[in-house]
Amino acid sequence: MTDGSDTTEMLDDGGHRDAAALDTPAGGRAAIRMAVAAVGVLVGAYGVWLLWEFPADVLIRIAVWAAVGLIVHDFVFAPLTAALGYTSRRLITGGWWPPVAIAAVCSATLILLALPVFDAPGAKADNPTTLDRDYPLGLGISLVIVWVCVPLHYAIVTVVRRRRRAVAKP
Repeated sequence: MTDGSDTTEMLDDGGHRDAAALDTPAGGRAAIRMAVAAVGVLVGAYGVWLLWEFPADVLIRIAVWAAVGLIVHDFVFAPLTAALGYTSRRLITGGWWPPVAIAAVCSATLILLALPVFDAPGAKADNPTTLDRDYPLGLGISLVIVWVCVPLHYAIVTVVRRRRRAVAKP
């Protein structure tokens, strides 16, 4: 790493600025890391303080819920995501891969966010304002918008690249 005094060390072979070389000196990066770590510790301590008032049986249920979440993530979601990513990377080539990957992540996020209200479990007949939206329709519209952006992104990138090539030619 460089201390920031010699700018030639921050350039790659093409003369472009190296993304890893920051203008802040090494001490500045360390101070930022320490500040972020301190904020993280304080937020964690606040969370523990909030949990302190709960009875032991609730704390045990919270711990079990968190442990099950970690196990399901590590042994179901992470391997499934890795397999899907590896397989789809082999099937989807060229410039289509980045927007498809981003759309897949956005779709998974939207679906996970919609699951709790998808079948309106908290809707009450005596209170029509509770869960008063058509959540399946909203999810469908959101997913259509996300996936319409895939060919749109590909078209924009293609046009921009063609224009850059045309400008670069003498």
